[in-house]
Amino acid sequence: MTHSNYLLKLQEKFQKIPFGQTLFSKLFVSKAPYFKSIKPKILVLEENFCQVALPKRKAVHNHIGTVHAIAVCNALEMAMGAMAEASIPTHLRWLPKGMNVNYLAKSTTDLVAEARVEASQWKAGDLFVPVRAMDTNGTVVVDGEIRLWVTEKPQK
Repeated sequence: MTHSNYLLKLQEKFQKIPFGQTLFSKLFVSKAPYFKSIKPKILVLEENFCQVALPKRKAVHNHIGTVHAIAVCNALEMAMGAMAEASIPTHLRWLPKGMNVNYLAKSTTDLVAEARVEASQWKAGDLFVPVRAMDTNGTVVVDGEIRLWVTEKPQK
């Protein structure tokens, strides 16, 4: 598969080596070190879609032993960020503007966070990216949207 986006090309290179997706995920996290706190792994990254694994472990527990809501939001933001970076047309840039989430069920297992948009949505203005996190049973535990501010890149 040939991709024109730098992030997708980089992922392709990493996938050719042992533990490549894990190493690619660590490299991505190194660019936004706050993501390290949840030990995420990019499971799927393609244009307009990303899935990120969030392992349930003591460091991300809340007071009742479930995955803390902010850890889930962190995974959702990482999925959105990777998806956006892998998808946005080269003449545009993006910046997160806000996040609205709904906590639907207890997060008692590992989670998968995902973000998805349609290619036609990439244009200047506000872009509302649907996000959700599911447990290992397929139950959606958090859903919501992350609002992006998409603008034209300045002329050089």
